[in-house]
Amino acid sequence: MKPPESAARTVIPIAVSKDASPISPPEGAGPLMVSLYEAHQKIYPRSVSGKFARLRWATVFLTQLLFYGLPWLPWGERQAVLFDLAARRFYIFKLVLYPQDFIYLTGLLVICALSLFLFTAVAGRLWCGYACPQTVYTEIFMWIERKTEGDRIAHMRRDEGPWNWDKLWRKSLKQVLWLAVGLWTGFTFVGYFTPIHVLAGEAAQWSFGSWEMFWVFFYGFATYGNAGYLREQVCKHMCPYARFQSAMFDKDTLIVGYDQARGEPRGSRARTADPAALSLGACIDCNLCVHVCPTGIDIRDGLQYECIGCGACADVCDQVMDKMHYPRGLVKYSTEHAIRERWGIGEIWRHVFRPRVLLYTAVVWLIIGILTISLVTRAPFKVDVERDRKSLARELAGGVIENVFRLQIMNVTESELRLHVQVDGLPGLRPVSEEALIVAPAQSRWFVLRLQLPPGQATPGSHPIHFEIDGQDDTRVLKEKAVFIVPR
Repeated sequence: MKPPESAARTVIPIAVSKDASPISPPEGAGPLMVSLYEAHQKIYPRSVSGKFARLRWATVFLTQLLFYGLPWLPWGERQAVLFDLAARRFYIFKLVLYPQDFIYLTGLLVICALSLFLFTAVAGRLWCGYACPQTVYTEIFMWIERKTEGDRIAHMRRDEGPWNWDKLWRKSLKQVLWLAVGLWTGFTFVGYFTPIHVLAGEAAQWSFGSWEMFWVFFYGFATYGNAGYLREQVCKHMCPYARFQSAMFDKDTLIVGYDQARGEPRGSRARTADPAALSLGACIDCNLCVHVCPTGIDIRDGLQYECIGCGACADVCDQVMDKMHYPRGLVKYSTEHAIRERWGIGEIWRHVFRPRVLLYTAVVWLIIGILTISLVTRAPFKVDVERDRKSLARELAGGVIENVFRLQIMNVTESELRLHVQVDGLPGLRPVSEEALIVAPAQSRWFVLRLQLPPGQATPGSHPIHFEIDGQDDTRVLKEKAVFIVPR
């Protein structure tokens, strides 16, 4: 049965190219296909120079110098930073941390989270634009791409052109260099968990352990894929920070912004033309701000969640303004209030340091202070006391009551510790140890300690006692609670 002509046609969403033109089906035709999705368009960012580009590359050099260099930095007979998961010890320069020091990791994560809130409230996505690993490695991979395939126009022409020897060797060299950087990054990452000199020896003989090989290739190919191919897709679709940043922004947050009142109406003109006579703004509509953007947005459309605050558009726009002999700052770091109200630098900074920012700052420094004091004043050893599970208590010859305890002593320094144990809580109670309490540097040992009580000193039942452990070369004393049991 034929449906009436007034009946609504079925609409089926499909993914088609961005450039596909709409097609009107003939009368009485089948379902109408309507595009609700846009196929991904590859972005070819143009290289740019300027103060923000220099700052971005300085951050790249600094972060990578730390990342690639720290595992090779010696500290005594070990590397300076090593997270030894097998031995359950974490070395950070002079610090030796155990799993029991998890509170310090918690404090560090809290500081990082609050710092992210603070930096975002002050200056938007500075982390994303300058220090995020995704941004840093994307910059490195794009630099390799430009050196092998040319800048934006040459790269686009080469991609659109036919395959030939020039295109083949350039793309092959790029892939080899990308893989080399990715695998070296994976090797360095694993070097923080396995001593990197040992890892280098294993690599030379190709004798990696299974887990070491897995993480070298996993982290290496993750770097290769994210920085080489996904790039801005990670920032736009995979990273949650872009989604909730709007909750931390306000009208006084420093962002990369376009001065619409000064730039509009935009239009091309001769360099010697008077824009006022042509009823034009300062923007010459060259689209260079779009060409240099690593996420492919147009900053002139206003603040967008895809903007990572790298400042590339500000750099290239300043260059255009210089060539046109216009004042700089059509695209700049500023605030929405400042651009609208035409504020100067002093007024901008007075509004940047608002109550929320001062509160974040105070809390961050308070936690940093507490964490630092805790690390500086912590004891050079840790003690865990456990009762021997074989027997709660036993009576020896002469009526002496004995309880057996096991002490785990962890040396958090890199020098040998000699310890002394005392017990209080019951008159006449004395510790008896079969060996000296000596713990090697950065090691953990179990000791068996017997407590003996003369007869008639306590009634049957459990009695609270305290272990006092002190280092012979240190005045600090650790106290641990326990219970001494007198049998009936």
